[in-house]
Amino acid sequence: VHIFVSAPPTMAPSEIMRRIKGRSATKLFEEFPHLKKRYWGRHFWARGYFCVTAGQVTDEMIKNYLEHHFEPNPDDNFKTES
Repeated sequence: VHIFVSAPPTMAPSEIMRRIKGRSATKLFEEFPHLKKRYWGRHFWARGYFCVTAGQVTDEMIKNYLEHHFEPNPDDNFKTES
């Protein structure tokens, strides 16, 4: 999952990720109750994350990267469970 976030410099990256993971997991469990059985203990997300500042890169450059980062590949055998 790639997320492009703008946050005040006073907010720690760990706090940002705690909020994103916590709220998104809660919403997913509400929307899809069957996930609670599969992810008991409410541990939907893995513990880790990667965070980096944008530096001299513009918002437009990041958005362009994210839009084209995962171009469909017909040779991929990736499938999701139904």
